[in-house]
Amino acid sequence: MIKTIALLLVLTVLALLAYAATRPDTFAVERSVTIAAPAEKLFPLINDMRSFNTWNPYNRKDPAMKGIYSGPQAGAGAAFDFHGNKGAGKGRLAITGTTEVSRVSMQLDMEEPFEGHNAIDFTLAPESDGTTRVTWSMHGPSSFLPKLMGIFFNMDQMIGKDFETGLANLKVLAEKP
Repeated sequence: MIKTIALLLVLTVLALLAYAATRPDTFAVERSVTIAAPAEKLFPLINDMRSFNTWNPYNRKDPAMKGIYSGPQAGAGAAFDFHGNKGAGKGRLAITGTTEVSRVSMQLDMEEPFEGHNAIDFTLAPESDGTTRVTWSMHGPSSFLPKLMGIFFNMDQMIGKDFETGLANLKVLAEKP
């Protein structure tokens, strides 16, 4: 009886591992919000690393996070090396390119809690009513551990909630008179 239970457990674990291995090798998360402000007002809040960190949900999760800014204050080359305790982990966020008032691209290189190398894009699309549609997207490779975790946790919802919180923070900040 014990051997049968042990065999079933081993087979179950092997089946989960095999299933995880078949999951996609990449992931993507995207959220958008419409903000009652022109792209010209929003762009500096994203393109300047210090301004970005005033509304960045990951910095707000861990007010004791330690960080070092490097490179220019804004635009390509601006970077923030961080080490947090409450879910933010350890890594580097750097602006890799910008298109004035319409796009900011970043690279997120995580060391902890898991290694990861992901591309981030913020796109700003002016609407006909004077508002701006801001989209925050992230994509990257999905190694075996995230594939396995994805069986039990909905990563899109987990990361997406943080993106939604961040975009809501940006909206409040940008819509102040």
